[in-house]
Amino acid sequence: MPEAPALAVQKLLERTGLGMKDMTVVKNHNPFAVNDVIFAKLLEYDWRKMNETGCPLVWGHPQGPTLTRVIIEAFEEAVSLGGGYVLIFGCAAGDIGIAAIFKVADGGK
Repeated sequence: MPEAPALAVQKLLERTGLGMKDMTVVKNHNPFAVNDVIFAKLLEYDWRKMNETGCPLVWGHPQGPTLTRVIIEAFEEAVSLGGGYVLIFGCAAGDIGIAAIFKVADGGK
């Protein structure tokens, strides 16, 4: 389970041809710190750049409503930064990893 989100992100990045350096906002919904440790190691990404506006788990563990809030916050953060790619990922139901990339347009263009 700890590797599932990182593996989902790796596959998504391979499919899109994007890299972690292309991401403006990175948010996750992981219930355990070990998930973030493994993610940071496998993707060579600074874990301190994830969830810059706070961890979504303060709102609870249910995937549906919490993930909805994560998406909204990620879009808002990307808009405030001038747009860019948003990566959202997490784990669900044990060994399942989910990942999505959205492109937020610059509101001024």
